[in-house]
Amino acid sequence: MPEKDNIFRIDEELKKLPGSPGVYLMHDSSDNIIYVGKAVNLRNRVRSYFRESTPHTPKIRKMIDQIQRFEYIVTDSELEALVLECNLIKEYAPRYNTMLKDDKTYPYIRVTEHEPFPRITMARQMKRDGARYFGPYSSAGAVKDTIKLLRKMYRIRSCDRVLPRDTGKERPCIYHHIHQCDGPCNGLISSDEYRVNVERVLKFLNGDYDFVLEDLKKRMKCSAEHLKFEDAAVYRDLLESVEHIAESQKITDTKQEDRDIVGLFASEDDAVVVVFFVRDGKMVGRDNFHMSGVANEEKKSILTEFVKQYYSATPKLPREIVLSDDIDDLSVIEEWLSGRMDKKVRITVPKKGKKEKLVNLAVENAQVIMSRDKERIKLEEAKTKGAVRTLSEMLSIPFASRIEAYDISNISGAENVGSMVVYRDGRPHKNDYRKFRIKTFSGPDDYRSLKEVLTRRFEHGIKEQEEGDPEGTPGGFSVFPDLIMMDGGKGQVNIALNVLESLGLCIPVCGMVKDDHHNTRGLYYENKQLPLDTHSEVFNLITRIQDEAHRFAIEYHRSLHKKGQIKSVLDDIKGIGPARRKALLRAFGSTESISTKDIEELKKVDGMTEKAAVAVYEFFRRDDKQDV
Repeated sequence: MPEKDNIFRIDEELKKLPGSPGVYLMHDSSDNIIYVGKAVNLRNRVRSYFRESTPHTPKIRKMIDQIQRFEYIVTDSELEALVLECNLIKEYAPRYNTMLKDDKTYPYIRVTEHEPFPRITMARQMKRDGARYFGPYSSAGAVKDTIKLLRKMYRIRSCDRVLPRDTGKERPCIYHHIHQCDGPCNGLISSDEYRVNVERVLKFLNGDYDFVLEDLKKRMKCSAEHLKFEDAAVYRDLLESVEHIAESQKITDTKQEDRDIVGLFASEDDAVVVVFFVRDGKMVGRDNFHMSGVANEEKKSILTEFVKQYYSATPKLPREIVLSDDIDDLSVIEEWLSGRMDKKVRITVPKKGKKEKLVNLAVENAQVIMSRDKERIKLEEAKTKGAVRTLSEMLSIPFASRIEAYDISNISGAENVGSMVVYRDGRPHKNDYRKFRIKTFSGPDDYRSLKEVLTRRFEHGIKEQEEGDPEGTPGGFSVFPDLIMMDGGKGQVNIALNVLESLGLCIPVCGMVKDDHHNTRGLYYENKQLPLDTHSEVFNLITRIQDEAHRFAIEYHRSLHKKGQIKSVLDDIKGIGPARRKALLRAFGSTESISTKDIEELKKVDGMTEKAAVAVYEFFRRDDKQDV
């Protein structure tokens, strides 16, 4: 990999490229990674970007204009390059890569077969814990309804007691009394008897609805014969629910194989991919995904990116993935997916027969979803990237992809804490949020607090970069913002600018100015106050950022209060306990206000004696003399 230099000569570096497989990363002038790609031959692939004779899409041409340097990672094979490319795209979300917008986890039904008295629960991840997993399913609501139905039908316990260890320690819960649990927690059913019902649950989850329907019909008939009409009605309702579930399962293959049916529909700069989940020959769910940045891209390229990004994060793969269109590197991706699952995974693009009808159905669904969601997507883009673009134009700066905002909290004169919130492309990026406890002084002083927070943040970031982490380890400080937003006006902005100047950094700083009612009214930038249209998306974005920074700081401060890690300066005054401290703060509002009161005013507070009032008065006067 070439070393980062202050002057990167692209022509010279192109000559050094090896003819090996690997991954390349393109950087812009702010050293952000704007594109990640893989190559069978790095020399040929990377050089092609800078050849005038090579045709490129408008998006790629725009990306090329922004490249200031590139780096590459050599791998032993194309397969290794594919895996690395997927990981890097997921980590950095480069602007010019076609990105999968959704970042979901899929619900599973989990049966704890390894326990003496198994339970049925919903899980978001598959783990090697001895339990049996069914899914994934597209709807968490459907999973919850199914679990509720199975517990009721087969009296499966819903508690998390460890049995048989906790047998008899507590009375049976309400579910036992309403005949929806057989009470294994009190030894009212043996493990063997209980497992008979668990086996019925497993049959149901495996799609054996005929068995379940027959079982419910027998129970309903038996209850009616014994004149237990309420029980019969319950079984009748359960029978109708199961019949509905059974009818909604579409049989797709008599071979009862697991496969995903993937259909793509693309229009202008957006695309939708629909995935049908077929398990044991039955369609068990559907999900859809929006993809961005696909203008002028071929379907082949879009679907290739989807398959790589989606299946790199899917915990359990089917035997076959059926696609509506061809993809690049099909054999390499098949090898990669098969290696992940230690079994053969086939990728097919059917041209006729039942599978083709299914992928066509998936494409039709994608088209319907595109029509339905197009306006919503546009509105979401306007609220996020569109608002950031307008804000950047207002300030005459390049697109501020990463925005950092800072706030200070010092409730009731207690220790100061600071917050750093991060927005990427107009959306909160909570993994990058950071909390700070002020270490160099005590007492309320927002300016000194901001100076310490910013100094620590950027000194740490510079250190990480010097240690060889210019791209930023997740959770680190080495990635610097395109714009800093301070919760306040001229004073807060100048604090930030002074810190940046002392560290040799040049980052735009903007203040979020509030009115007398604590509402955002404008921006302070380069010694000017810029008005804001309160009905604009820019105003809404700035308000969200400001509120989020404030919320994060307040929550951190309160969490420390609950843990007893923060105390008020009033706690240091002899004779002032919790009751008098609360009374003082209730009467005067803040420690600063208390410090200005004379003895007579302090004595008027509920619970304050003359001795306590004198102690408070002298405490703050003594502090004043020491400061001088």
